[in-house]
Amino acid sequence: MTTREPDLRPSAARDRLLATASAVFYAEGIHSVGVDRVVAEASVTRATFYRHFPGKEDLVLAYLQSADRSVRAQVQPLLEGKLPPAEVLRAVAAAIADGIRSSGFRGCAFLNAVAEYPDPASPVHQAVLEHRQWFLDTLASVFARIDAATADAAARHFVMLRDGAMAAGCLFDPELVSDTLIAGVDGLLPAPAGA
Repeated sequence: MTTREPDLRPSAARDRLLATASAVFYAEGIHSVGVDRVVAEASVTRATFYRHFPGKEDLVLAYLQSADRSVRAQVQPLLEGKLPPAEVLRAVAAAIADGIRSSGFRGCAFLNAVAEYPDPASPVHQAVLEHRQWFLDTLASVFARIDAATADAAARHFVMLRDGAMAAGCLFDPELVSDTLIAGVDGLLPAPAGA
């Protein structure tokens, strides 16, 4: 028996399913939201859902891929721009802080997902690890332009600062959390010239 491949072509129904799932998964958690709810809120039929996503896990993976593309779209222009590496890192921290301060902030979509999928063999868990490895590698490459000897450790520190801020940002004052994140990242960077 062969399983039918999902229809990955862009369509309004697929876009509605993914947008709906992204909103409710992020706001309420993945396991707490069933396919029936996503189908109903997206105003599609179950047949349409299954034409685009063979199962819920496929929808969850699409949600994480969409979140990954969004983060990369924020970071990539900073990497391609003319900013010095320390300013790139400050801009990444500022973008994270902006997210923490945003309405409806519920933490990191990836950390939230991995908490619900703790099995390292799970495709969802693997998708989270792939995103995090890309983010760590990206930061390390920017830190290497400042000091290659400390780049890996500095990138790991940045990721830990980010993780802590993403967790604290939905529990405590987002302004204070954002300021703490930015100060922490500044502490990883050389002092600006003339300071």
